[in-house]
This record gives sequence, C-alpha cells and structure tokens, in this order.
Amino acid sequence: MTGACSARRPALVVGLAPGKGKQHDHVVRQAADFAARLRARLIVATVDPTRYEVRRGQDGSVVASEIDPDLANEEVTEQFDPTLADHVARILAASSVPCSFHALAGDPARELAQLAEELDALAIVVGTRKPGLRASAHDFFNGSVAVHLAHRQKRPVIVVPVDPALNGEPLPWEEQ
Repeated sequence: MTGACSARRPALVVGLAPGKGKQHDHVVRQAADFAARLRARLIVATVDPTRYEVRRGQDGSVVASEIDPDLANEEVTEQFDPTLADHVARILAASSVPCSFHALAGDPARELAQLAEELDALAIVVGTRKPGLRASAHDFFNGSVAVHLAHRQKRPVIVVPVDPALNGEPLPWEEQ
C-alpha cells in the first residue's frame, strides 16, 4: 500500500512489531514528527521473524516461507496488516507526511537495514519493547532490534522510548 508518496523525497523507515499495540501510536507519531521536520516520506515496515524471504519482487513485495519445517512450507507474498495500515493512516491523517507500507520476513534488524539501504533512507526509527519477562527473555537470547541496527548497519537509528520515566521517577518495571 502506498500513500501519496514521491520517490524524490527522502525516506525515513519506521519498523513496527507485527500486531497492534499502544506503542505503535507513540512510535508512529514520533517518526511522523521527524519525517515532517526532515521533509521526508515515512516508510512503515513490519517484519515477520517466523518466516524467511525467498525472493523480492521488483515492486518491493516479499515472497516468504515458514522457518519451521514442520509447518506448511508454501511460499506466500507477505501482506501488510490492513488493520494496522488503517490505524497508522488515522494517526497520520492530520499530518502532511506521505507514507507507504512494507511487509517483510526474516531477521527484523537485517530486513529493516536492507530496506533502508534500498531506499537510501535518512534513518531507521524503532520503538523500545514494553518491559516484562517475555521481552527481557527475547532480548537476552536474540538481542534488541535497536542494538542490532545500531551495530550492524550504517544508517542512524532513532529509538523511541515507549514507557519513559521522567524526572528521576522509577521506570515502570522497577515499581512494585
């Protein structure tokens, strides 16, 4: 899906976790603010880490297959979640920032970096994970997408805090 997007405008890639959550609103608003200030278009991407890219079409579409060999191993063109696209479009409605949507598959950091490289993006915007045991375990075993991006590609990475603590207040996961 593509909004009124000019390829001549610089791009700012924003990576969102598949599914929906309140963190998307904050990350999208912050990314749109940066894009407006930079006179850039916003490229909103999700990456399915349970699939891998088989091939990429000339139009940027991604054909992917399941990583798990026990699951049906058919090749499917990745589709950006239409509910999420509508949600993002509503957030951006008051802004003049043009946007497009990309559905990718594979390692999120690698795929976002590759998309940014292909588009010659100014930067990549990602949000922090909400605190919790599941997020902590994922980051321990797999590492943070933001950290991987910061260390493994050449573009600036803008990390938007999802639950910031202000003025020395305890962080949400420190309160009990």
